[in-house]
Parts: sequence; structure tokens; C-alpha cells
Amino acid sequence: MGPPERGEIWLADLGMAAKTRPVLVVSVPYSDTDYALIGVIPHTTTPRGSQFEIVLRAPFLQPGAFNVQGMLAVPAAKFLRRLGGRFASNWRTSLGSSPGWCFALAVFESALTSFFSWLCRS
Repeated sequence: MGPPERGEIWLADLGMAAKTRPVLVVSVPYSDTDYALIGVIPHTTTPRGSQFEIVLRAPFLQPGAFNVQGMLAVPAAKFLRRLGGRFASNWRTSLGSSPGWCFALAVFESALTSFFSWLCRS
């Protein structure tokens, strides 16, 4: 089995407090010069109804939501097994009328852009 790819859902070990849980891979593949970290959004079975929680139904997932505020980088060695499909190609269909998904990702993209702009100032 190959490495996790963007749009796939994997079971990953997120550490003692976060447990082993499904994650949605959102990062692109890394190269030999990069850290072996993969950006993911964790799945929770106890959603709070936040605008940053996105429901993505799949037969292999328990009812719950992906918590975009919980986005993190996970070492490649912590991925246990692939649970399912390439959701990246059909996110719009899978998400239906959930504008929160795009909004949440845009907020995080903006935050990262601002951080790196600040970091790279000379």
C-alpha cells in the first residue's frame, strides 16, 4: 500500500490523548527533502455543531464530523491503514450544501498565508 494521498481517509494514531481515529488527508505528497509529515483533518464522533465541523458520510465512518479546527500534521509512520476513497475528486457532491467546509479551509489558508508572510519579512 502506498503513502496517504490527498482526499483519502485513513486510520491514524494521533497520540495518547487524541486516540486512534479516522483522518482526512489534505496535504500534497512530500519529497525527500521535506519532513515526513502529512496534513490531516481528524474525525470526531462527538460534534458540537460548530461551523468548522463538516459532515462527510461514508459507509466505513461512524456518525460524526471532520473538525477543521483540529487540522494537524501527522508523521507518515502513524498512518495505520487506508479506510476509503479519494474524496477530493467528489467533495462537492459528498458535502452537498455545506458552505462551512470551504469557509473553514479558506480561514486556515488565510491564517497560514499571514503567518508565513510575517515569518518571511526581512
